[in-house]
Amino acid sequence: MHKHVEWDDPGSASVLRYYQDHPHDYPEPYTGSIISARLSGFTARVRVDAWVDGTSTGEVVALIADDTGRREQRVGELAIGDTVRLPDARRAMEPPHPAADDDRD
Repeated sequence: MHKHVEWDDPGSASVLRYYQDHPHDYPEPYTGSIISARLSGFTARVRVDAWVDGTSTGEVVALIADDTGRREQRVGELAIGDTVRLPDARRAMEPPHPAADDDRD
């Protein structure tokens, strides 16, 4: 069972918009590929388990703050390991995440 997520509109970072002029080049997600979406100031990376009729189903493998690059285990009700559905219309190009400070040295 998947967790329902209201993904943010990707706006100018839309994958579909990017490939609008070259639809034959559009990379359909496949099992194992990593795709991204935006959610409340974070980028969610999803590992695809299946892609059917323009919607991917897969596991959330990363939640990265767009402003700092820090990684979180949970954003609101969404957590690493959750299974979600991600329509192609909500897929987003990732922003350039700044390197998060790593104080685990």
